[in-house]
Amino acid sequence: MKKEKKAKNIIITGSSSGIGQALRNYFTAQGDNVIGISLSGDDYNCDVSNYEAVKAIFNEIAKKIDKIDILIPCAGFGLYGAIELIENSKIQKEYDVNVMGTVNCIQCALPLMRDNGKIINISSICALFPIPFRSFYCSSKAAISSLSDCLRMELSKTKIQVTAICPCEIKTNFNKNREKTLATNERYSNAVAQNVALLDKRESKRMPLEKATKIIVKIINKRKLKPQYVMSARNKILYQVQKFFPRSLVLKVMTKMFYIEK
Repeated sequence: MKKEKKAKNIIITGSSSGIGQALRNYFTAQGDNVIGISLSGDDYNCDVSNYEAVKAIFNEIAKKIDKIDILIPCAGFGLYGAIELIENSKIQKEYDVNVMGTVNCIQCALPLMRDNGKIINISSICALFPIPFRSFYCSSKAAISSLSDCLRMELSKTKIQVTAICPCEIKTNFNKNREKTLATNERYSNAVAQNVALLDKRESKRMPLEKATKIIVKIINKRKLKPQYVMSARNKILYQVQKFFPRSLVLKVMTKMFYIEK
């Protein structure tokens, strides 16, 4: 007789849209107990960068479930523009949501996690390939990748697994909702606007959300997680190949690709 699947308790932030919503729909359909946390329209609503609000939500969750099996912090947003010309408050928001939002959820979830628990951090291909005028998004996701490695080491004496998934470009509203700062000066000319336009042109080349969800789900369901997963065969190859070249050359190539002036 086939053993009946035991429902897992899964916490997903940013589950009201995009990857988070797709993962929520999948695991709910599988019979798992999925609890969503988003700014609005979810089981619990809060800004994940607000530690006290996140802590209060996890205290409520602890009254309803005995443990958390999987934590998937998906909440995040993109900020684009020249480093020198973006308002400090916008930069702070980027790191608060993308980095501290993940940290807050990890800190509040870990006391409720037991053996065989999993923390699935959502990084980005941008964490591996720096891109001009996307500096704060790239660096915030690089922070998530590094954070995941450190956390994995810290939890190495437990059976709680940690990984960082680096998705490629996916067809969601993420790029539509990204915050653009098109301010420029004589230093950058129209390169900032051209960079954003290039992003918009790539919409048709992005991976369909359904396909991306299947890949991410397959990773999450693995018995033993690797420290990091890079999505799409092309990006896996490029990531490995660039390790054999001087950093200066890699940056020069990336500059040629994305620093466009007309």
